[in-house]
Amino acid sequence: MCRLFAFVSPITASARGELGADGMESLLSLARLHGDGWGRASVRAPGAAPIVTRSAISAAEDPDFDAALATPCRAAVVHLRWATAGLPVNIRNAHPFEADGIAFAHNGTIKPRETLQGLLSAGSVAALQGTTDSEMYFALIRERVAAGEPLPEAAAHVAHTLRELFPLASLNALIIDAEHLVVVHASATSILTEHDLARLAPVAELLPDEHNEDYFALRIRETPDGTVMVGSTGVAGLDWEPLPAESVIAIRLDDRRRSTIGIASLLAARS
Repeated sequence: MCRLFAFVSPITASARGELGADGMESLLSLARLHGDGWGRASVRAPGAAPIVTRSAISAAEDPDFDAALATPCRAAVVHLRWATAGLPVNIRNAHPFEADGIAFAHNGTIKPRETLQGLLSAGSVAALQGTTDSEMYFALIRERVAAGEPLPEAAAHVAHTLRELFPLASLNALIIDAEHLVVVHASATSILTEHDLARLAPVAELLPDEHNEDYFALRIRETPDGTVMVGSTGVAGLDWEPLPAESVIAIRLDDRRRSTIGIASLLAARS
């Protein structure tokens, strides 16, 4: 499990600047638990491919973290990793994953991974670099994009497929390319396992209060200058608006226009 933050700005900005001092402090406190690496994908201007920086070191201990978040850009995704039990902590498993001009960060666990891998083409399986279910989820989206589907629709259809097969999985994800920030908010039935709660307990009092309110929730905020921000609880404040459950929200990088696809509506259309 992980923490997510993203923004899309009408002007050149930075993740550090959009988070502010309090937001950066919250992010670093979250790294006490979500300390299995970090990553950032940024787009310097609409139309440009995302640039990805990843690390297998905790953001609280990596001197490169602050500089990465201070990088000027128009949009960015930030990820703090809390590795699923049994998965190695290494650079190959760090988020965001990047391929084909798309970057992808996930918060959740999809099990069994063998079932998920069985959905992939042979070519996608051969191209996997790490061992995470998250990278497999990303590969499924890229398969649909490669077949000609726009990124927001590809993400929605994959989320629809996975929701049917893995009803308790959190599919929350941030996906960015040259044109869109795509937010998958699909975790309405997801809960932390007993094992996760045990890992959380020793540091719970050190984390932002909002972190424990609803672990898998994603929230959104628009500032007066038109910047749109999305964050996990603990990063996003309680005064941020909740995102629609079981939905995919696409935010254009050029003008911040939003569109929403309901995963439930896809399920209803199929039944």
